[in-house]
Order: sequence, then structure tokens, then C-alpha cells
Amino acid sequence: MENDFPIKQMVDVNGNLVMEEYQSQITKELADAFYKNMLRIRTFDKKAISLQRQGRIGTYAPYEGQEAAQVGSALALEQDDWLFPSYRDHGATMTFGHSIRNILLFWNGRNEGCIPEKGKKVFPPGIPIATQLPHAVGAAYAEKRKGTKNASIVYFGDGATSEGDFHEGLNFASVLNAPVVFFNQNNFFAISVPMSKQMKTSTIAQKSLAYDIPGYRIDGNDIFAVYFYTMQALERARNGEGPTLIEAVTWRYGAHTTADDPTKYRNQSESEARKKETDPILRLERLMKNNGWYDETKKEAWLLEASEEIDAAIAEMEKFPKANPADMFDYVFEKPTWGIEQQKQDLLHVLRGEN
Repeated sequence: MENDFPIKQMVDVNGNLVMEEYQSQITKELADAFYKNMLRIRTFDKKAISLQRQGRIGTYAPYEGQEAAQVGSALALEQDDWLFPSYRDHGATMTFGHSIRNILLFWNGRNEGCIPEKGKKVFPPGIPIATQLPHAVGAAYAEKRKGTKNASIVYFGDGATSEGDFHEGLNFASVLNAPVVFFNQNNFFAISVPMSKQMKTSTIAQKSLAYDIPGYRIDGNDIFAVYFYTMQALERARNGEGPTLIEAVTWRYGAHTTADDPTKYRNQSESEARKKETDPILRLERLMKNNGWYDETKKEAWLLEASEEIDAAIAEMEKFPKANPADMFDYVFEKPTWGIEQQKQDLLHVLRGEN
């Protein structure tokens, strides 16, 4: 089955174009936009890990190594589209226009972190695995019923494909012909469980066959493949042709979260090798150098700009008071049940140091 879903690639690891038909569309302007955004979100990721280690934010989910998958797919969206992230897709939400301050507030436990910029349709990050997939289908179907050309994209990892919500989401989308793109980032590990232990199929893309929808397997570290195949899937959605499943094959260098130790279950030497060979930012740099587009001065300016932007957002985030853990009970139901209210009062007693 793997042969039926080959990995589609436009630019190889050495920065060479391997799909000549796209040559006219791979421009310096597009490469610059990709490069600037990938540098920006990698800078954020490194600073966020540092903040967590300093105790300035809570547990954090890093994504270094997955920048091409997140930036390329997010830049394919249009202004009025919907974005449904998992807890690891803040690189995509940043690229789509979500507030960096609010992303940081989310990782500090404040409700403001779930609020997107005005006019942006960004759903709160899905913490329970795969629950955001049916939500994305519902939003897409609502847009279809309203007669718009707006589409949804929903992000999830390989572990999410073992959840019922994945299958329910794809089934509903298929039956309703909903304008939604299911964007899987296959990192080969669901926390500590390798792909071989959670599914028998050799690819995730082939799961599309069960729902009679198109499925593509792309090189998730090739930002041009990510961008153009996501764009193609979104165009299908806008034209009333229904959903698409995309499997972006990638690799995350670091831990599942800052509370995790990947050395317990994964050979980290492979991550070190991939940083030198298949890193998405290095691949784009190689293409830019091959075409005479690379500018070291511009790179340094973009890195400085990103660093200053993120530092300003950190300063804003730290002006907020610490989150009140009891707030978690307030929005479970419109009117709290006695059980929820009792749990809240019990927690308040603990926070106040009462017996």
C-alpha cells in the first residue's frame, strides 16, 4: 500500500527542484515569505522552551523540525478560512495571524490564550487528542450551508488517527462533502508509542480510501510541497469537491512536551542527523543559495525582528496576573452542576491553605 501513496516532493534535501512543472511558481518572493515565517516560528519555539525552563510559562509543546508543515499549510489559507489546531500548532496559528501574546497566555493557563485576533477564525487548541476534527467538519459544513467559499483546515498528529474522533470526522466530512482539509503531521511517535505499534497500515494517507476521499502523502519538510498540495486541497474544498486527507511526513527533534524525556523511547542521534540532512529551514536555504536568492544580511534582520516581536509579546504576557486554577470549572456548563461547584470549592480551600 505504501507504493500506492508515494511521498510527493517538489524540492529535494539539497535544494534542487524535482517537479519542473512548478518552476515558474517557485519564486524568490515566495521563498522569502516562507523563510521569514519559518525563522519567526522557530525563534518563538526556542524562546518558549527557555521560558518554560525558567518557570515563566507552564508545560509547553515544542515543534522544532515541523516548521515547513505548519508555515506552508497556514500560508495556503485565505483570510476567512477556519484553522483548528492541536496543542502543537501555534506555529501555524502565528503564521495565520494569531496573537503571540495570547499564545503565550495560553501556555500560562489564562483563558485569553484561546481568543484569536479580531476577524480570525482560530479555534482553541485541541488538548484531548483528535476532538478538534469533528469541530472542523462542523464549521466547514456550516460555511457550505451559508453558501460561502470558506474552508477549514484541521491539524493533528499520527496518534490522533487511533482515536474515534478521527474516523468520525472523516466519515462526516465525506458524507456531507464538507470543505475541510485534514492535515496530519506524521512524526512517527504518539508520545512514546511508535507508529508501528499503533497501526498496521504503512501510511496514514491510505486511510482516506475508507471514506472515498483523496489522500496525499507529502514530504512535510519540503515547504513547497506542503504549500502547493494544501492549496490544491483547499481549492477542491472551495469548488464543492469535498474533503482531502494530507499526510505530511516530518520529524520533530525534541520532546513531546517539556514534561517528557524522549531519550527513554527514541534514539536522539537520529534527530541530530536529521538536523543536518533534512531540516526544513536548511533545505529552503539550499534552494535559495542554488538560485542566488539567499541574503545573510536579510536573514539576520528577520531574526532580529522576530526576536524583538516575541520579546515584546513576552513582556505583555507577564503583565497579566497568574491564572486562577479555579477558573477551569466556570465554563463546563452554562449553569454549574452541584458536582462541579463542589470540586471548585474544594480546590479553593486547597489554594487558600484551608483543611
